[in-house]
Formats: sequence, C-alpha cells, structure tokens
Amino acid sequence: MIKSELVQIVAARNPHLYHRDVENIVNAVLDEITDALAAGNRVELRGFGAFSVKNRPSRSGRNPRTGESVFVEEKWVPFFKTGKELRERLNPDLADEEEED
Repeated sequence: MIKSELVQIVAARNPHLYHRDVENIVNAVLDEITDALAAGNRVELRGFGAFSVKNRPSRSGRNPRTGESVFVEEKWVPFFKTGKELRERLNPDLADEEEED
C-alpha cells in the first residue's frame, strides 16, 4: 500500500470529510512521527507497534562489486517493532495456541 491508497481508503470510510482534508490528516500524522523520530523520541501506536531510532556504529564494509574494503560511517536508522495485536492478526494460529496455554 502506498500513501495515496491509504488516503483513498480513509476518505472512503469517512465520506463526511473532503479528500484534501484526509490527505492533510495523513500527511500530518506521518510528519509528526518523522519529527519525533528525528528528535530521538520513540513513537508508540498501541496495538500497531512502536517506531524508534537505533544507532549503527561505524564499521568496515566490503564493496560487493569489487570486493575492496570500504569504511561505512556511523548512522541512525529507523526501527519498527510490531505490537501484540498486529502480530496476532498476522499469525492467528499462534494467537490460538497462546490462549490455550
């Protein structure tokens, strides 16, 4: 799914809202998540998951084309951990087994 498809789905479920307003809402939510991560904060959406930022330290890598060693600088990367409800929806068989225990 791409952002425009998400906007169409939300607009279809909320016919009382204008399409451009739904697009602004989706953009605002994504912008706030991005801004929070850029500030080093964690964003948790209960039942869906949590976004955070992890540090990847500098290291020695290898150019796959030439095989030569290259230096890879330290960087910060986004990380997503799924929430319990999302995991259960993706794996309904496992959720049934957990309830039996």
